[in-house]
Amino acid sequence: KIGICKSLICIMPAFIFPSALFLRSDHPRISAKDRKEFFSPISLQADFRATFLRTEARRHTRRFFHGNQLVWQHDPCVTPPSTFSVTQSLSEKSPLRQELRLAIPSKGRMAEDTIDFLKDCGLSVRRNNPRQYSAVIADMEPQIEVWFQRATDIVRKVMDGDVDFGLVGYDLVAEESNGSPDIVVVHDALGFGHCRLSVAVPTSWQDVHSMDDLVRFAKSRPESSPLRAVSKYHNMTRKFFESCGMRPYKLLYGDGALEANPPMGSADFIVDLVSTGVTLRENQLKEIEGGTMLNSQSVLIANRTALASRPDALAAVHEMLERFEAHLYAKQKYEVTANMRGESELDVGSQLLSQPDLGGLSGPTVSRIILKDGTETEKWFSVSVVVRKDRLYESMREMRRIGGRGILVKPITYIFEDDPPRWSALLDTLAASS
Repeated sequence: KIGICKSLICIMPAFIFPSALFLRSDHPRISAKDRKEFFSPISLQADFRATFLRTEARRHTRRFFHGNQLVWQHDPCVTPPSTFSVTQSLSEKSPLRQELRLAIPSKGRMAEDTIDFLKDCGLSVRRNNPRQYSAVIADMEPQIEVWFQRATDIVRKVMDGDVDFGLVGYDLVAEESNGSPDIVVVHDALGFGHCRLSVAVPTSWQDVHSMDDLVRFAKSRPESSPLRAVSKYHNMTRKFFESCGMRPYKLLYGDGALEANPPMGSADFIVDLVSTGVTLRENQLKEIEGGTMLNSQSVLIANRTALASRPDALAAVHEMLERFEAHLYAKQKYEVTANMRGESELDVGSQLLSQPDLGGLSGPTVSRIILKDGTETEKWFSVSVVVRKDRLYESMREMRRIGGRGILVKPITYIFEDDPPRWSALLDTLAASS
């Protein structure tokens, strides 16, 4: 038994400090003096203390940028270890990387919609293993690294410069960035992930139908018993409540299944994202008039420093903007083709332009048809025009009215035009901050 205990005591440092596995006590290159110092209890205790201090330092600090310095600031609520440095130069944080990085949500409906959107824009995400948190978009030159992250972490990593671009809901950008100049919203309407940040109260509150009613209800309660609101959007909720003059209230933190809190009695009402409202109704909650804080959808964000200092990052965001705009614009349109009789191309084109929905992008396309039987007794023309998707049926009726036959309707994948307006707006924003 004594021999077993001695053996365990000898091998335990190797599990605590992996370097001990590579420095056996009988190694020929280790002198007797070094061997004695390395495996001494005092040396092992010092190593353990240094490891502990580094771990505690990270746990009790938070990061933020001040100029070009990455600062590790003590949490005022915790007394951190006294022996560690709180300032780290940005240049020492990590070596300058060459690759471009895009962060997207790692799970949930938003992750699926983001990958589908990128694919529709011709940017397929190649992921070798669904358990991996990294992938690539090889359709761009140079190819872009894709990192799957929690939605809240995407905003922080773009702010910190760990990634260059991010696709995330605007609600999290507004909450987490809190007006930070390090983030630039490159595209503010990608067309998916629609929701709204709203106040929802129990349906049993029959006298509360608006924010004014909620404010009056809160003021009727004593300071010792304020209304309790639960949300994960504390920054926006506080600003909104203060602007409404709501007092007293107590703001609690919750992340997920917030609708269960009022029925459980752990909160009086909630502030959460709403898309269809079905979950609210199923849990006896209702939105109130004037209680919508923010309308959100997926947006493209970028690190301002990366755009200002890296030409390849600016070129990449230009290509992404062009692809996104071309796809989003094309989603609103259909191409309609038909055959029409007429005297000439000009005559047929004039008939099309006389209709309110058949003007096309710049005008209709008209070309002569070579008939199968080779006869020239009648002149037939093929016409092609781009119409609005929400005006498709009206466009078809107009086409029939002027003699269109054999009408075909085709979806459009992309419509590339001049540089999108958001590109010019981005350049103006970067120029103003330089």
